[in-house]
Amino acid sequence: MSEQTQSPTRVRYLIVLLATVMSFLLYLDRFCVGVAEDYIRQDLGLSNREMSWFVSAFFWSYALAQVPSGWLSDRYGARLVLGLYILTWSVFTALIGAANSFAMLIITRLGCGLGQAGAYPTAGAVVARWIPSGGRSFASSCVGNGGRIGGALAPLLTAWLMILFVPPGTPVVLTPEGILDPGGAIEVLSEEDGPARRIRSVMTTDESRTLAGWTKTLDQEPSNAAGQQEQRTLLAEVLNRALNEPQLYDDQRMQRIKLPIEATRLMDAQKEGRTLAAPENQRLNRFILEGVFPTQVQKLYGRGWRPLLMLYGLAGIPVSLLFWLLFRDHPDQHHWANEAERSLIRDGAPRKPAVSGKSIGAAPVGQMLRSANLWHCSIMQFGTNIGWLFIIQTLPRYLLDVHQVPLLERGFMTMIPTLIGIGGMALGGWLCDALSHRYGRKWGRRLPILATRITGVGAYLLCIGLSLLAPEHPLNTPWVFVGLFTLVALSTDAGAPATWAFAQDVGGRHVGSVLGWGNMWGNIGAAVAPLLYGLALGEKPELKHWMLTFLICGGAFGLSTLSAFLIDATKPVVHDDIVQQDGTSAQS
Repeated sequence: MSEQTQSPTRVRYLIVLLATVMSFLLYLDRFCVGVAEDYIRQDLGLSNREMSWFVSAFFWSYALAQVPSGWLSDRYGARLVLGLYILTWSVFTALIGAANSFAMLIITRLGCGLGQAGAYPTAGAVVARWIPSGGRSFASSCVGNGGRIGGALAPLLTAWLMILFVPPGTPVVLTPEGILDPGGAIEVLSEEDGPARRIRSVMTTDESRTLAGWTKTLDQEPSNAAGQQEQRTLLAEVLNRALNEPQLYDDQRMQRIKLPIEATRLMDAQKEGRTLAAPENQRLNRFILEGVFPTQVQKLYGRGWRPLLMLYGLAGIPVSLLFWLLFRDHPDQHHWANEAERSLIRDGAPRKPAVSGKSIGAAPVGQMLRSANLWHCSIMQFGTNIGWLFIIQTLPRYLLDVHQVPLLERGFMTMIPTLIGIGGMALGGWLCDALSHRYGRKWGRRLPILATRITGVGAYLLCIGLSLLAPEHPLNTPWVFVGLFTLVALSTDAGAPATWAFAQDVGGRHVGSVLGWGNMWGNIGAAVAPLLYGLALGEKPELKHWMLTFLICGGAFGLSTLSAFLIDATKPVVHDDIVQQDGTSAQS
């Protein structure tokens, strides 16, 4: 059988699969810090504002390197640069686990951003070169869903691994440095009918007098460093004594505290009549103390964040090698692809000489700056990421601070919005192709983005409304809020394939640079987001601060809605690129 009459090979599916695996790892490494963030802050003694800058640092380098890294992929080919990108961000992810200062955290996070910056622009160019025009939206949704699966698994996998890296034999004794907020701990310990009343029973008479004296001065100026160290030392002694109590849990006063699954299992065994070994009893009591003092005492599971990040980083090395071995920049260069598949990818058009990287030239920055169409899309991506990042990065903290959800359950709840968003990504890719076929590219790309931004606004407004309800109200529960955040994630992801397809339509020969430009502005929004959240929340956030954060996110989606109404996929960025009816572009 001649090559012309053969059935098309399916190498293009392998290429999309490789890009999807890359996307999975990218999001896994990017958002694992959302669950680990609080533990990193505690371990290194950082403020909430410093942690906001740590989160933001990634997106600044990621955003500003978008266009240069997209141009590098156009210039030198995806096989070379994407393999290097994977290796770079993986090394810096592992180095976060070795960080011992705020400065090192910032440097390693900037390095992660630089490494990941070119991944999606390059993947977009890969889809444009390897997939026929009629299937690009769906292929883009597959690559995007790889990231969403990684992002969905990141919270639960991170929580599980952090627990795994803190085995039962880990010492549970508290050091004075483990008392993070001595003033807050004194306040909780001194509550007459609070959950700490059982703990006060292990205090000596002198310690009780000292505690009473400290309680009277809580509303005055903060103690000096020596005074705080004295408080930390005494509190650590008291709490470590409580670790050895055989029945520390008080059914009447502690029933509302949130305990991790491991603690509830130990308590169930105790209720069934099994006598816990001394290490088991101490570990159970450590979890009880963390429940009584949720923000004042360092978490035991926090010791797992360093090996966790090192493991994630090392996982990128074999992925980088696999990409180098199996990927090729163009169908004509892959010896596994036959001529029938190459013709299918070209939509039956005659073979054209492959455009070499050297002939691409510099990124068309001037034309991108003058393109109102591209600015509309950029502003839309900017606002979307401000509203969307809350779900990926700050939701674990919200569930802990407002609803006191334990680590593993928190990881599971944080996973839900991103996991269900995967369906939105697949649906959005199919819907965008179908609408484009029926109504043309202009409205086929515009409608999915427009509709999904409106639902994002509505979900955040509902979050504000439900926050006003009493804590005992059946609608004011963490699962109801997770449902609303799921709607935001589903909406955002359903519009993502249309955004990619828009950039592929208007990008022409410079699709990597154009995708990079839009991603740059989207991730400037992601860089600004944690700083805005930090300003709204402060160091000790109250409910009204969380409501202000919801208002910021909803307003950002409103800005995206207005911008989405103005984008037009039929207007190329570079005017000497002719946009054809099938959505491809050609040099005139």
